[in-house]
Amino acid sequence: MQPVSAAHRVALSRSSEWLAARKPTHGSTIAYNDIRRSSVTLGQHVSRLLLSLAGVIFITVTGYSLIPVNATTIGFAYLLLVLIVASLWGFFEASLASIAATLTFNFFFLPPVGRFTIADPQNWVALFSFLTTALIASRLSAEAKGRALDAIARQQDLERLYTFSRAILLIDNTEPFPKQLVRKLAELFELSAAVLYERRAEEFYRAGPSDFDGLEDQLRDAALQGTSFTDAPHNRVITAVRLGSEPIAGLALQGTQMPDAVLQGIANLVAIGLERARAQDLASQIEAARQSERLRTTLLDAMAHEFKTPLTSVMAATTALLANPDQTAESKTELVKIADEEARHLKELIDDAVEMGRLDTANIRVHTEPSNIGEIVREVVDSMRNVIDGRPVNIVCDEHPPSIAIDRRLLKLAIKQLLDNALKYSPPDTPVTIRVYNGSGVTVAVTDCGKGIPVPEQGRVFERLYRSPSVQKQIPGSGLGLSIAQNIVRAHHGDLIVTSRPGETTFQLTLPADQKGGQS
Repeated sequence: MQPVSAAHRVALSRSSEWLAARKPTHGSTIAYNDIRRSSVTLGQHVSRLLLSLAGVIFITVTGYSLIPVNATTIGFAYLLLVLIVASLWGFFEASLASIAATLTFNFFFLPPVGRFTIADPQNWVALFSFLTTALIASRLSAEAKGRALDAIARQQDLERLYTFSRAILLIDNTEPFPKQLVRKLAELFELSAAVLYERRAEEFYRAGPSDFDGLEDQLRDAALQGTSFTDAPHNRVITAVRLGSEPIAGLALQGTQMPDAVLQGIANLVAIGLERARAQDLASQIEAARQSERLRTTLLDAMAHEFKTPLTSVMAATTALLANPDQTAESKTELVKIADEEARHLKELIDDAVEMGRLDTANIRVHTEPSNIGEIVREVVDSMRNVIDGRPVNIVCDEHPPSIAIDRRLLKLAIKQLLDNALKYSPPDTPVTIRVYNGSGVTVAVTDCGKGIPVPEQGRVFERLYRSPSVQKQIPGSGLGLSIAQNIVRAHHGDLIVTSRPGETTFQLTLPADQKGGQS
């Protein structure tokens, strides 16, 4: 019996060595962490061992008492059991099952039956062949299962990294980018806590259900000097986030241990995300500066263009007075009246230009007072007689439009923009119609007979500084008028929409009838 015991010791020794070799070290792949995380408890180990022994007993009872068979058949049955145990539960349970099967095979099926000894020397070869085959088969089966789990885990790592990279691209501007970034990281990798320290902002961004305190200095060191820190008892790790060779942030993770490759992949994606956010911020600042400069240039061009007509009239009147001081009193009065009217017009243009620059910020304060919309429309038309220049402008009002609380100056400016737009973009011999009517509120509809606005552009006509490519080089304009009109209408809690088809375009301005006086 001594040789059998020695074989058992060799098998157990080899299995122990193999298990030790398979034991994951710190920084090993996350697959082993998944295996450990899903590893069985002591009670489950005991249950599996008992089930394995029960299988050995069942085969033994069946082959020895119920259906007597030869030793070869029983040996194959034991071997099949060991393979099943190895494929389901692993090497440890399969090893013990193979030892138990070897002992029962010796005791019940090899002569002399009922004793742990072997009379025929040929049976020694069969016994050790069976034991070796069982151990090797169980080991290979367990190893194959481990590799399958390892492959699945690595696939999960790749999928998580890919999902994380996509999540970075989908982060919006509702919250600071680093805050959303660390939250996505904690969710996707199932971390109990994650902290990101950004060097440029000098701020900590935290996520996860657990607290992660006491390591702020290590995070700063990681962001400034590129150091790393590991706290194995608490499953914590701190690593530097680098852009090239320069550290730009420190990243702390708490929860499942990760391999260096996955951890480095996360750090690289975080670095890319932070740099992308920084590039977007810079691009936004550049675009804001460019738009501001364009706005100033546009306003100056618009002011120069608009001021020429009244200024020319003023200069013509004053020149006529100076050139002929002996004119009749009636003629002098007429010239002074023209100069006064054009000077007032010039003042209105200056006020409108200043107002347009202020309203473009969309920070509008509304000073309301009860007003008649029909009267405001007529005042706008009268103030634009020089621009209208004899064109037919038809005003159609309901007989008794209600008086609502509005900011008269702002609303006049909005209607003026709509009328000016209709005059510019319709043929000079066609009429422009302004209708004022009651409905769910008070509506001002300005209709022209121009060639219309293409459907793809109708959703963009209210954008700041937008002008259609088909007209921007043919008709002068700033691209601000409709945007400012919409801001004014929205400040009054109203709505401005456009409907257009070839030969007819209507801008419809609607104000709610329950406007209240005061400031907003």
